[in-house]
Parts: sequence; C-alpha cells; structure tokens
Amino acid sequence: MANMWWSIGGGIIIFALGMFIFLKPGLIWKLTEEWKSYRADEPSEFYLKATKIGGALFALFGIIMIMLPFILE
Repeated sequence: MANMWWSIGGGIIIFALGMFIFLKPGLIWKLTEEWKSYRADEPSEFYLKATKIGGALFALFGIIMIMLPFILE
C-alpha cells in the first residue's frame, strides 16, 4: 500500500515537472544554458523543440507512474 502512494506522489511530481518543461522551454534554457554562453541571447528553435519533446515524454512517464499501481492490482 505504501508503495502505491510513493508511485502516485512521484508520478504527480514528474508529471508537473514535465508540463513545466513543456510549457516553459525558454525559462529552462535561461536556468540551465544561458550562463554557459556569452554570445547566445536566446535558445535555438531546435533546443526549444527538443526540450518540449523531452517535457512531453517526462509528463507521459509521470502519468504512467500514477496509473501503474491501479493496473498492477
């Protein structure tokens, strides 16, 4: 029973993080990449698209984690 709540809680956190990454790829770039370059003023289109895909996959993984305890019962 306790493992079920860990899976659901972790899934909610991972889903929320994935949605944040999907919805705000520019902010993710500012937090993680901007300081590495003194020339780049904004992220490339490829970076934005790749980050959105990664965020969507992360959110999907979160949904799977939430549903898994109910599927395996």
